[in-house]
Formats: sequence, C-alpha cells, structure tokens
Amino acid sequence: MSGEFEVAVIGGGLAGLTAAMTSARLGRSTAVLTGGLAGGQLVSIEHIDGVPGFPEGVPGYDLCPMAQEQCDAAGVSFLQDACEGLEPESDKWRIETASGAVIAGAVIIATGSSFVKLGVPGEKEFQGRGVSDCASCDGPLLRGKTAVVVGGGDSAMQEALALALHVDKVIMIENGDTLAGQVGYKNDVEANGKIEVQTQKTVTEILGQDGVDAVRVKDVATGEEIQIQTAAVFIFVGLEPNSGFVSNAVSLNESGHVTTDASMRSSAKGVFAAGTVRAASACRAAGAMGDGATAATAAHHYLATGLWPAQD
Repeated sequence: MSGEFEVAVIGGGLAGLTAAMTSARLGRSTAVLTGGLAGGQLVSIEHIDGVPGFPEGVPGYDLCPMAQEQCDAAGVSFLQDACEGLEPESDKWRIETASGAVIAGAVIIATGSSFVKLGVPGEKEFQGRGVSDCASCDGPLLRGKTAVVVGGGDSAMQEALALALHVDKVIMIENGDTLAGQVGYKNDVEANGKIEVQTQKTVTEILGQDGVDAVRVKDVATGEEIQIQTAAVFIFVGLEPNSGFVSNAVSLNESGHVTTDASMRSSAKGVFAAGTVRAASACRAAGAMGDGATAATAAHHYLATGLWPAQD
C-alpha cells in the first residue's frame, strides 16, 4: 500500500505506537509501518514493570494492544509492510516497501532492537525446537522440566521469573560475576527457590537430537566444561539496533544506534528516532513511550515551522 502522509512512523512497537498516536492527536495525517503485527518485542513479555498507571505491572500482550486501539481511535493508518529503504525526495522522505512507496514530510524511526545471538553450535539448528526468546510462549510447554536462561540483565531476569511459573527449575548462566539490571528483578530472582544462578559461566554449545537436551557450559575462570541437562534454552545476552536499512540516510554511532538530540532529531532533516534503536535509550517501556511522544511533538513542530537546528 502506497500513500502520502505528513508523518510516517517506521516500527510498530511501543515507541512507534506512542509516536503515531501522539502525532495523530496533534492533527497530523499519520501512518505506522509495523512490518507485521504491531507490538514489537514487548508483546510477548509476561510482566512489564515501571509503566505509570500499572502499579502491579502489566503484560505486554495487554499493553501493546491497548496502545494500538488508541492509535485506531486517533485515526492512525496501519501499514503492515516493512521499510526496505529510506531516501530523501525533494523536501520530503520516500519510504520503499514491498507494496509501493510511502511519502512523508517527517519520519520517525522506531524499529527497536533484535536479540544478540550466542553464535555457538546448535543455536541455529534448534531455533524453535528448544531455543527460544519467549518465555510466555514456550514456558507452559515445559511443565515439570528444566530450562536454561543465558544472560543476566533485565530481559534475562524477567524471562527467568516468567519461566519459574511453569517449569520445575530455571538455571541462569551469566558470564559476569553478578546479575546486572534492576535491583527489583534481582531481588525477585534471588528469592525464587526455582531459580539457580551460575555466574562466570558461558554456554559453548547447545546439544540435542530432535530438540534441545543439554548445554555445554564453560567456567570463565578455570576453563572447565560441564554439561547441563535442559529441555530449552532462552537467550538474552544483549540487543542490537534494527538500523541497517537507514544507515545511508542518518548517522549511526559505533554500535549502530541512531544518534539523536534531546528532541529525538537525527542528523537528517525531518527524520527522528525513538526507542531502543536510538543512542542513549533508557531501554525501558516507559522510556520508549516518552521517546515516541517527544519525537512526534518535535515532528509536529518541524512540519509547522520548517526549522531544523544545525548539527554539531
């Protein structure tokens, strides 16, 4: 589906949905290119903390549809195509998709991030057959079994806690000497009798026949390797920004994140970025929402005035 809009948001996660809703409520014709189903990675999260209005937390599969419904009510156009390229066209921007070009006066990049791979034998082979990144999807299938979570940050701890609701045991493998991330998650993990944390360890191989049966784990200090029996491996060792498709249009930092100022303006006139795809993101759901609202407000001001600050 091609078309022309005042604002086009690339990405249908929480940052993108918030940006689209804010833009439409400001009176701008707005489209969001979701690249598939709206919601992004958060739609599969069992429990999101730190979102104002939800003191007990909220499932991503509830929060993201709520945001989509608000976009619908505000008049946002949803396009399921993914962006295949971003090019300037006169004083506007041309977004290439499989269904045709979308033209917009302002563009907000909110494509989020993807999980970093371990790059070990067995990871690719057993994807979808025991290697997963969705505890809420696969946890109920593992009742009575052991699951391994690789990583020690917020996402890893959230998934370990979600898995503990279903499995007999969760073993967390972290290559550092302690869990990282929010203190609240760390306290919950340490207090959960089903979760065992093994630090200064790395997974070197994922083993199995028809599905995952075990992981080979190496001690960082001694080099000793052991096998841990498990029915599934959940990998959360970091995130990398989904920014390759705009590398020719905006400046990226050394890690591939879109560089922005405090108003979410990128190096390219009329292009903004929000959420974890941008440098200095808070990597929190509430932060993504704030980024989206800020980017949409700044885009509205740019379209009204044509003003764009000089880049350093």
